[in-house]
Amino acid sequence: MQASGYPAAAAHGQASTPVQVSVILPVHDAELWLDECLGSVLQQDFEGSMELSIFNDASKDKSMTIIEKWKEKLEVSGILVVIGGHDSPSPRGVGYSKNQAIAQSSGSYLCFLDSDDVMMPQRVRLQHAAAVRHPTSIIGCQVRREPPNSTERYTRWINQLAPDQLLTQGVPEDLLFFHEHLRKGGGLVRVDQILLLYRYHPGAATHSVLETTIWTHRVRFLEEWALPHWATFTIWNAGRQGRRLYRSLTAGSRCKVVAFCDVDENKIKKGFYCYEDSQERPKPRVPVLHFRAAQPPFVICVKLDLTGGAFEDNLRSLNLQEGRDFLHFS
Repeated sequence: MQASGYPAAAAHGQASTPVQVSVILPVHDAELWLDECLGSVLQQDFEGSMELSIFNDASKDKSMTIIEKWKEKLEVSGILVVIGGHDSPSPRGVGYSKNQAIAQSSGSYLCFLDSDDVMMPQRVRLQHAAAVRHPTSIIGCQVRREPPNSTERYTRWINQLAPDQLLTQGVPEDLLFFHEHLRKGGGLVRVDQILLLYRYHPGAATHSVLETTIWTHRVRFLEEWALPHWATFTIWNAGRQGRRLYRSLTAGSRCKVVAFCDVDENKIKKGFYCYEDSQERPKPRVPVLHFRAAQPPFVICVKLDLTGGAFEDNLRSLNLQEGRDFLHFS
């Protein structure tokens, strides 16, 4: 979860008057990023009460020295700082650290922050306001990635590694948390502003989770949670990602795909996509249409912020309702 606010499940007995928002910050060997990260906490324009709950997961660098330096600055500004941690030989992981930071927090809402990321000054204010309006929802936001093409670079890199080159094949805890939240009837709300700078770098925890693992979880949840409500649907993107989604679906879900849609004239001119590996005879040939000729609902396999706003403009021009008429898969 790149950005979220969520009603806290932590015990509130640790403070006589619980603060409104606890920023949850797991830390492991983050000395390169912590000054900018903690500075972004100090710069929040939220006027309510706020605390920073840090859990140090066996850092061996100067992370704790940096944290102690910032603790005084933050508390002078009115932000309570709670610090926990352990110094075992090995770290216990991001999921464990988040849970420990939550347990020691006292806020009514939780705002998750990674130690290598940076919050925009309005992040806590805007997400808290949205959380108050939507008390059973996780609150997301738009993010800016650094470097801008980092998602594609990371995907190509990690999928080329041999199994013995991978340090771990981790669990996407945030994604599984989202899915379980939705299963229990919770909602998702997005603040449509960039509120977080999200970094990809060689030491990022993201690298412990294979892209194929995340893809598989997302496809199966799409089939469990969304597709049963649709008799048919269109995949928006006749390129590689859209075709990959089609091939990843079960046979029953593939039968519901009535078309792909795109803006690429070459794909539209060809007129169809043939699933060559299908065991069906004849092999399925799915029409490829211009997006204006296609019918909702859509499963969108176009990444946001990659077309200079052209895709977003096209989608808005159709006056569709997210959740009812379309879902973002990418």
